[in-house]
Amino acid sequence: MSVHCFTSISLNYLAKARVLGRTLKKFHPDWRLSVCITDLCPEGFELDLEREPFDNVVWTEDFLGAGCRPWLFKHDVVEVCTAVKGPMIRAMTEGREDYIIYLDPDTAVFNSLSPLLDILSHKSIVLTPHQLTPEATESAVIDNEICSLAHGTYNLGFIAIRNDAIGRQFGAWWEQRLLKFCFDDKPAGLFVDQKWCDLIPALFDGVEILRNPGYNVASWNLSNRKINFGSDGSISVNGVPLRFFHFTKLGPIGDTMTQKYALDNTDVYELWSWYKRQVDDLAEPRIPRGWWYYGKFSNGENITKAMRRLYRNRPDLIAAFPDPFAATPGGYSEWYAANA
Repeated sequence: MSVHCFTSISLNYLAKARVLGRTLKKFHPDWRLSVCITDLCPEGFELDLEREPFDNVVWTEDFLGAGCRPWLFKHDVVEVCTAVKGPMIRAMTEGREDYIIYLDPDTAVFNSLSPLLDILSHKSIVLTPHQLTPEATESAVIDNEICSLAHGTYNLGFIAIRNDAIGRQFGAWWEQRLLKFCFDDKPAGLFVDQKWCDLIPALFDGVEILRNPGYNVASWNLSNRKINFGSDGSISVNGVPLRFFHFTKLGPIGDTMTQKYALDNTDVYELWSWYKRQVDDLAEPRIPRGWWYYGKFSNGENITKAMRRLYRNRPDLIAAFPDPFAATPGGYSEWYAANA
């Protein structure tokens, strides 16, 4: 029985992916972990896989081919690091792995994830909802339930599939949708991959909605999940083992939401403090702050979201500028400055 996990990052998330890798391998050294990186290395830095807690690195431009540059340009960093999950999971279904698990890079594993395999022995797709319990206050309804209505019912920082006929059918569907429609465009009904996955229980058989509170704990569900450290070092949530915690929005936003809903559950703050130390300890000093290779034209000029949005909505521009990143005479950046 083989398990292949993967995550998706730009190099700015490398330290977080290292924490994920170390914590996952602590409990599952035999599980394979791949990292899809939609980025290129800055000068003076080269990823040494022998020193990393990953088994494999997939560089998006190699994986999708040189012709993917127009596609890359259409997306900001969040959109594109989400969009590659579809082709990754589809490609992995072509291998011999029995089970495929995606975890966001800002996740840490605190207990065995083997119970997921028990579920996947008779189910094909496993999803975790953002909330398991109705909120009790209007503020929490606005922050969490209405937010789920806008962004999607299920948190796609995690998904697991069995490599069976349904899993492969799902992978092909997800790849097609994310390659073409993985945008943060809520007026159009889109929020990257999450809104698409609201359709999964309707479109596919064998779907498990995992209602165990120990999975995918995060700031958006702390109002109904209490973290507790045991005297033996174990960590529980509502009396069951904490399997993994999703440390989304590391920084002021995550801190604010955690303080708002954790309240006097002080063990949550200890968990966040531990995670921040881990990320700091594993930070890569050779990667400049804010680095993302695909965030700039070749001359170093920043690419704005408006530039990307116009390009992706204009087939004539896509045809005219097959490498929109190139800041050459007559290139897209020059055209945009003169015409947009």
